[in-house]
Amino acid sequence: MGTIAERLKIALKTIEQSACEANRPANSVKLLAVTKTKPVSDIVQAYEMGQRLFAENYVQEGVDKIQQLSELDDIEWHFIGPLQSNKTRPVAENFDWVHSIDRLKIAQRLNDQRSAHKKLNVCIQVNVDNESSKAGVSITEVDALAEQISALPNLTLRGLMTIPKAQDNTDLQRNSLLTMQQIFAQLQTKYPQIDTLSMGMSGDIQLAIECGSTMVRIGRAIFGSRQ
Repeated sequence: MGTIAERLKIALKTIEQSACEANRPANSVKLLAVTKTKPVSDIVQAYEMGQRLFAENYVQEGVDKIQQLSELDDIEWHFIGPLQSNKTRPVAENFDWVHSIDRLKIAQRLNDQRSAHKKLNVCIQVNVDNESSKAGVSITEVDALAEQISALPNLTLRGLMTIPKAQDNTDLQRNSLLTMQQIFAQLQTKYPQIDTLSMGMSGDIQLAIECGSTMVRIGRAIFGSRQ
């Protein structure tokens, strides 16, 4: 299966090739390494290979890792999991990014609990296929929430995140991803700081990049399925 270093190289090469096939610069897509349930030693191995963007899904696990690796102060920590209102404070105090904003209450709490010295980067999570099992705002709710978040002084709205419906029909999946690209482009005309379309995981990297993703979230393809 290879080492973490070898699998990370493969993931980066896949991103580069996918960007090239989509006539995009290789550096237009960032790799976010998802390390939920993985030990700190795995993160260190990826870090030693030059990886700097890491993502966690669970609040306490993520905060523990951030504290254990505090000497690696150039790591950029992203929170990508669902966030309950009673757990916003440790996220606001420790993470650099939150990808899973799906309601104003969460954004307001993060804003109020964030230090004014360094803004928290956030993405709105969009439930592009209206799946009842997934969090995220509907397509029609994006504009209103974006306007509300943009008024919060300690947050910087950077873009959108989505997890499209898993399906065998590539054309249907492409349609969902292209819908996200269109919404993203529309938001960019209103908010010049928006630069991040977080979509695509281990199974759909190439299609997501073809459809405009600027950040792909990869876990198992780098760190394996070991818990």
